[in-house]
Amino acid sequence: MEILGTLTSPLILIPLLLLLSYVFWRHVWFYRNPGRRVPPGEHIVSPADGTVVYVEKVPPHTPVLSVKKKRSLSIADIVREDLKEIKVLIGVFMSPFDVHYNRAPISGQVEFIHHHPAVLRNHHMGSMHWRSILRRHPIYENSSHLVHNERTVTQISGSFKGQPLSCYVVQIAGGSVRGIESFVAPGHRLAQGQVFGMIRVGSQVDLVVTWKEGMTIRAKPGDRVYAGESILIE
Repeated sequence: MEILGTLTSPLILIPLLLLLSYVFWRHVWFYRNPGRRVPPGEHIVSPADGTVVYVEKVPPHTPVLSVKKKRSLSIADIVREDLKEIKVLIGVFMSPFDVHYNRAPISGQVEFIHHHPAVLRNHHMGSMHWRSILRRHPIYENSSHLVHNERTVTQISGSFKGQPLSCYVVQIAGGSVRGIESFVAPGHRLAQGQVFGMIRVGSQVDLVVTWKEGMTIRAKPGDRVYAGESILIE
């Protein structure tokens, strides 16, 4: 009875509950992968669950984001590829509590998967996390992870309203990320909304799409979006 009383003491029970909650979140809840229903019609859906942190339409080498210490980034800096033509850039921040499986924004073929290691080390995404919670704009301010962090770039070629379309999904690791995973390989055919990879713990996923006349951008900073379901462009 004395042992039972000790285990039910608040001094023991509260830390125990916190530990069990963490274990459940880290090893069960974090790996949940709920089914998604892709909306009908021709459109481009979100590749990730989370908060939209920026939406830009610019040429690849034009400075688009000004982050820490007035460091300006272009779309090419984010994708790490020498891109041409006008692009739409949409960034989605995934908090540690979001679903971390990533889904194809369009149907098409995987052209390449390029992995880029961190520049020295991965930076934490704390600034973006708190600014997204507090809705402080621009949400990406002081986000040095956009410059330094490890990332995997997946190019998917498909079509949009009868025109060829190329898009890039950029999985950016957070400071405590345990790995970026790809479940596909070059040449693989993906259906829109199909799971193609995941990032462990906090992270960010950017979508870069070649601009086509007639496109309408539906996303804006601060929006909550869901992989495979939320329409970003139509």
